[in-house]
Amino acid sequence: MREPLSEALSQVERLRIDGDADARTDADTVIAETAVALLYNGHPHAVMMATPADLQDFALGFALGEGIVADPGEFNLVDTVRHVDGIALHGAIPQARFDALDTRRRGIAGRSGCGLCGVESIEAAMRPPPLVAATTRFDRRDVSHALDLLSSHQPLNDASGGVHAAGLFDPQSGVLLVREDVGRHNAVDKLVGALAHAGRDASAGFLVITSRASYEIVHKAATSGIGLVVAISAPTDLAIATARSAGLTLAAFARGGALNIYSHPHRVDT
Repeated sequence: MREPLSEALSQVERLRIDGDADARTDADTVIAETAVALLYNGHPHAVMMATPADLQDFALGFALGEGIVADPGEFNLVDTVRHVDGIALHGAIPQARFDALDTRRRGIAGRSGCGLCGVESIEAAMRPPPLVAATTRFDRRDVSHALDLLSSHQPLNDASGGVHAAGLFDPQSGVLLVREDVGRHNAVDKLVGALAHAGRDASAGFLVITSRASYEIVHKAATSGIGLVVAISAPTDLAIATARSAGLTLAAFARGGALNIYSHPHRVDT
């Protein structure tokens, strides 16, 4: 059961100026952004600026995407504590996982647009991506269809105009699962968590995102076993290099039936 999205939007007062018309005061709907602390076994690990919606998915997806746990059964969200200044997500993980985490601990204050802010060393940031074993091939028409679906499955962005979305499209079922957040990395984490909660095989579909393709988005996709990432905007050089080394197909500038493929094009039938 998906959590209510009521906390994800706020009503604010604005002064509207439109051309030569008289300025007027009215209400506007904006996306909510709050500090979300992630704790493991009672110890703080990270504080991310995120949209306070789908927090169960976010907690699980972050733990999986960051390699804190290897499978959903190793993570349990034991408490969600709402404070005046933010929300704390308390997760329980096996002691062996916690000990491993302690060796690469990053006490970060992560901006909503940056998933690597505050990493304590270059080595900790540049973790080698896992090799992607997904063999599913996709038709370019699947990509166009998924992008059309994505534009119609963003209720928070429709209301506020300020949200990123990440979706996994499965051509066999025709189903697109979408999660939204003010941060593009957070949206991917929420999607990974939602897929895990639903017991869905991520390798059967492909990831579509409403943002540029960055290193960390590619890394999170590879960690989840996703074989194809499709971005509406541009890729970075590091994202391309990471996709190539992980055996992942990276496509970008996917608009109006066109797209550029930067790595392992064999997964897209042209």
